[in-house]
Amino acid sequence: MTAAETAYAPLIIDIAGTALNADDRRRLSDPLVGGLIYFSRNWESRAQITALSTEIKAVRPDLLVCIDHEGGRVQRFRQDGFTHLPPMRALGAAWMHDGRGAAGSGAMHALNAATAAGQVLAAELRACGIDFSFAPVLDLDHGASGVIGDRAFHRDARVVAALAQALAHGMLRAGMAHCGKHFPGHGKVRADSHTDIPVDRRSLDTLLADDAAPYAWLSASLAAVMPAHVIYPKVDARPAGFSRIWLQEVLRARLGFQGAVFSDDLSMEGARRIEGRLVSHAEAALAALGAGCDLALLCNQSLGDGAGVDALIDGVRQALCAGSATASAASEARRRALLPAAPAPGWDALQAQPAYRHARGLLAAL
Repeated sequence: MTAAETAYAPLIIDIAGTALNADDRRRLSDPLVGGLIYFSRNWESRAQITALSTEIKAVRPDLLVCIDHEGGRVQRFRQDGFTHLPPMRALGAAWMHDGRGAAGSGAMHALNAATAAGQVLAAELRACGIDFSFAPVLDLDHGASGVIGDRAFHRDARVVAALAQALAHGMLRAGMAHCGKHFPGHGKVRADSHTDIPVDRRSLDTLLADDAAPYAWLSASLAAVMPAHVIYPKVDARPAGFSRIWLQEVLRARLGFQGAVFSDDLSMEGARRIEGRLVSHAEAALAALGAGCDLALLCNQSLGDGAGVDALIDGVRQALCAGSATASAASEARRRALLPAAPAPGWDALQAQPAYRHARGLLAAL
């Protein structure tokens, strides 16, 4: 087998600052690390974040540089020329009304604006060396979840699927893959999985007919999916991101999804207990990978001495060496498929592109 066929880099980590230090370089050089995720703390300016992305790619060109950059309140970079992207609920509102009367008459306008939002989002990030954003949100706006809130497009799963596909198309136009989240749906539960362990007591059939419907309708086009740190006890006692039922039997077998599966952040409270047992970050990563995730995401553990990141890497390596975990060539192939296929234009060249300027104009008029 070739080196590419035997490679396995399932861990997505973070860094503490605005430049790499020796520990960052050591961790990013580890063959088990497949990428990193940026946060607002990593930003000083466009020039700085572009230089940092270049520095990361110099460590390993195949590292997937990620960010959680959706628009609205989840937009990590907002200054130095970055477009202020609307919350996704604004696109759902545009679908229902375009100022000329009947509900739904703005649907085509909203689809065009969603494509523009995806294109601007991805083009600006790629101009700064960023490969991938965890967007769009496919959760339904039930009005119950504060953590989802206006991040959701709409209550109607059909509207969500259509707008999400349009936004993903815009991202693809800029050369960036996308990630639908949070499978099978986080919008109905009030508890925030960052600080609690949410429970959704609906049945599998109910979930598939409503919250999870966009994943079925978009199964042929989704590049990646992120499951929720939510327990659905009528389906499995484990949160969806640790559940073979949800990831293997439902998402892969029943819905036919072929793309990459990321865990949500394993430092969140919703990921710290599995069937009532407190687990380490390494144990959580191994549980997620064993259930069917291709990539395990751990955030905010590089702060301080970064011991949490080192423990994650060491724990996964020990499990692989002991044979209690298995490297997956298929997972590695799905990770690499998310890397951009071609270089992106720089910031100045991007500003001169008519398609980008038109997309920005559409958003300004939203």
